[in-house]
Amino acid sequence: MPITLTLKNIPDEVYSRLKICAELHRRSLNSEAIVCLESALVPSRIKPGERLARARELRAELAATRFLTDDIDAFKREGRP
Repeated sequence: MPITLTLKNIPDEVYSRLKICAELHRRSLNSEAIVCLESALVPSRIKPGERLARARELRAELAATRFLTDDIDAFKREGRP
């Protein structure tokens, strides 16, 4: 059964960062706080070899993608990272 937790005296900077992250991930503050707690407290079950293999896959996918300067400038104008 889920438990309700109330946090008090959260530093302004921590709250601001949590709020920004929640907006970026399109989550509620509550959901973002849970994700942050889980990532900090629940041990990772991914073996280092698996993590390395995934990083290599992502790197290979990125290497196959070519962005033209005009495309990059257009993305910037649209406000995308």
